Amino acid sequence: MAASATLHCLTGCAIGEVLGMVIGTALGLHNAATIVLSVVLAFVFGYALTMRGVLKSGLRIGAALKVALAADTVSIAVMEIVDNGVMVVVPGAMDAGLGSLLFWGALAFSLAIAFVLTVPVNKWMIGRGLGHAKVHAHHAY
Repeated sequence: MAASATLHCLTGCAIGEVLGMVIGTALGLHNAATIVLSVVLAFVFGYALTMRGVLKSGLRIGAALKVALAADTVSIAVMEIVDNGVMVVVPGAMDAGLGSLLFWGALAFSLAIAFVLTVPVNKWMIGRGLGHAKVHAHHAY
């Protein structure tokens, strides 16, 4: 269940992260601004994916947002710290252009490392009835 929850989180994070990195790099934004944009978009897409599922179960938008915040905040935060940290420490990755194998390779590597390090966090949270354990009661099947 933890791997599935982390994969769900990775999907939203990756959409936001990749989009933020692409936009920031294409616009020539400073690395810090690119990272902030990526993190904001990762949270937006992560929460949106969770809300999409729980809204189908009949929850109103306010309740769905509360479920998404409870389910995803820690997982997304850990994932974002790890993947952006990796991007920063890979020499030249943040300054490589969109056509660079270094940029895309480092981004894929950073997301893979983030997944591996976030699984135990989600396992710990689910085992205590937190995180994605809060979502399962609201999934529409």
